[in-house]
Amino acid sequence: MKAFRFLPAVALAVTTAVIGLATVVPASATSSRVDLKVLVVTDGNPWVEGIRQQLSAEGVPTTVIDLTSSSRATITAGFLADTLADGTPHGHFEGVVLPNDAPTQLSATELSTLAGYEQGYQVRQVDAYVWPGANTGLAAPTWSGSFDATTATATASARGDAFHYLNGPVSFEGTAGGSGSYGYLPTPLPDNPATGSHFEPFLTETIPGTGTQGTLAGVYTSGGRQQLVLTFAYNYYQQQFRLLAHGIVDWVTKGVHLGYWRNYFSAHIDDLFNANSRWSQSGHCTPGEGDCVGSVPATTAIRMTPADVAATVAWEQQNNYTLDFLFNGGPSLDYAQADGGTDPLTTALLANKNSFMWLNHTYQHPFLGCVQNFTVIPWKCQTDSTGAIQYVDQATVSSQIQQNIQFGQANGLPFRPGELVAGEHSGTVMLPQQPNDSPNFLAALSQNNIQWLGVDASRETGQRQIASALGVPRHPINVFYNVSTQSDEVSEYNWLYNSKANGGSGNCEANPTTTTCIPPLDLNAGWANYVLPMQVKITLGYVLSNDPRPFFMHQSNLTDDRLALQALTGILSTYRGWYTADTPMVDQTLTDAGTTLQQQTAWQQTGNSGTVSGYVQGGVVTVQGPAGTGVPVTVPSGTTVTGGAAFGSAYGGEQSGYTTLGSAPTSLSVASSLFGTTGGASPSPSGGIALASYAVGSPHAVKRSGAAVTVTDPFGTHVLPQLAGKPAEELHVGETHHHPYQTPVAQTAQ
Repeated sequence: MKAFRFLPAVALAVTTAVIGLATVVPASATSSRVDLKVLVVTDGNPWVEGIRQQLSAEGVPTTVIDLTSSSRATITAGFLADTLADGTPHGHFEGVVLPNDAPTQLSATELSTLAGYEQGYQVRQVDAYVWPGANTGLAAPTWSGSFDATTATATASARGDAFHYLNGPVSFEGTAGGSGSYGYLPTPLPDNPATGSHFEPFLTETIPGTGTQGTLAGVYTSGGRQQLVLTFAYNYYQQQFRLLAHGIVDWVTKGVHLGYWRNYFSAHIDDLFNANSRWSQSGHCTPGEGDCVGSVPATTAIRMTPADVAATVAWEQQNNYTLDFLFNGGPSLDYAQADGGTDPLTTALLANKNSFMWLNHTYQHPFLGCVQNFTVIPWKCQTDSTGAIQYVDQATVSSQIQQNIQFGQANGLPFRPGELVAGEHSGTVMLPQQPNDSPNFLAALSQNNIQWLGVDASRETGQRQIASALGVPRHPINVFYNVSTQSDEVSEYNWLYNSKANGGSGNCEANPTTTTCIPPLDLNAGWANYVLPMQVKITLGYVLSNDPRPFFMHQSNLTDDRLALQALTGILSTYRGWYTADTPMVDQTLTDAGTTLQQQTAWQQTGNSGTVSGYVQGGVVTVQGPAGTGVPVTVPSGTTVTGGAAFGSAYGGEQSGYTTLGSAPTSLSVASSLFGTTGGASPSPSGGIALASYAVGSPHAVKRSGAAVTVTDPFGTHVLPQLAGKPAEELHVGETHHHPYQTPVAQTAQ
């Protein structure tokens, strides 16, 4: 942890603005109604935008006020609440998110009106990043610095509240003393019984040079209000926020909201029964794949052995995880014929077929899009005399699908005939060579009733209709298809991500918007020290983002150094160190992943249309909208469908599920009343609560310039160069994880 200079507390005293509260409270506590919607007030800074993005990712309805817009809505009593025709007090928001506790862009009247609403309806507020002070129940900080590569602790109080899914450790990404994070470690002020003020730490670290626990996040209760206060800067993509993000959503909504959250992780291993070409360290290419210039000696093909099958089965049992094997049936017969009638690998795989899930990857793994022309590097699509692209014919495509289905059924593989991932994700758009889906490929999909088609998430991220199928994007894990050893992986990684001056291809220099250059990695140590932890980090970034899209590697990665098992072990062990046993990774089939994407897309469209709404009244949650609409709902443990069984399924210490609306509203019974427990009153100024931050009456200033965020405070000026941008490591994925290969190795050998 990089420490900046300590300041005596007395030097940090600041004048706070005291703003009177305009109370907006329900006339009757038992009859008040609060809508299931969160008010997000944003100034565009990455911390509040991160929370806004998390709400969106989970499908939680929001109303957003952009403080940088001159036409923004004004926060008034009428904006926040009204009275229904039957006299029921009606709160419009179940939670409030602010960039800090009192943004300057809000007037004193708006701040007091908002505070009064929260007090009256007992609605919670998140202060996304604050300068610690008495206004948020904290002593002025005497330490500031970088939290990079440190580990904070989610306290027992946090884990007993909305962060119940965490084991305790909250790891900050980066290298020690780095510029990826910045914040403070204050301590709570003593309780004030006269006002009921209390600060409960939720996230703590030891203040450097002391034995005292400082606070990075906690709940300040005072004057009938609750604020979740965070004292460090972050963005949506950072590991530390990904761990806390769902808890922030759950806390501000008291665990009741429209939306659905899971941590998904499905791992596909492509090309089973097949073989893959091997990378040439000397040639910086893959012989036989059409990307080598000049005379490059041939390399030996990579294919699993029976020992690799046994090791993979043992790994699954030890890690309580099931892999999805994507199979090419044709090569098993080719290898058997070449080996005197039997193929030991096929025998081993079929003997353990029930240890895996299986998925059709076509019979021989040919390219099923355009007819490829390998006389040039890179290859291009063959065209006719008119310049029209020539495509592989429909009969060939259909035969590849059908023969593999027949192989799978004949050998009793537990697979789903309606799922398909074509070799190299061919058949669909593949820029720059193939700008459109192959019409013959589309016709073959419909001919064979393919319902779910795996596509490459590095080329297209969203779900779309592809003939009879819905696309399911798959994330590549950057363990390359043409390597089985650590040194080959690092060699190819260096070639792709090193500058020409450093011996690389220079691809990172030619494509700076999609690829990041890195220094050369040591062939012996680069895998363990850089590539492996990077792939674990990138993969978990998606896993912790409510993203159901599967991941893929290749059978070549299950032999020799078994790079795939090393990567999977790192991903699973890291995740399980962070999350409780009742918050497991959700391992889905391609059908299930596609269905989840379909539900997420449909709910996003429903949210945009505004046709579904929900509210809490007393201890009952009501959801209403057009009959037949699927609605995701999250509620506390113990919630039941009114008059019936428990709602949804348990995950992470709560219950959630999709409910299909009928002709009457859906109602759920929660354990206790959640909102509006304060007695009646009409909006009027009250005594006053001190409200201050870097925006109002505080010494804390924040500026953004591109991806850089600069924080100026009494400790000095601190530049976080990438905080407002995407993480650089995401650019390491690119489209180079799977070079096109012309024919399976087994077919070439025959």
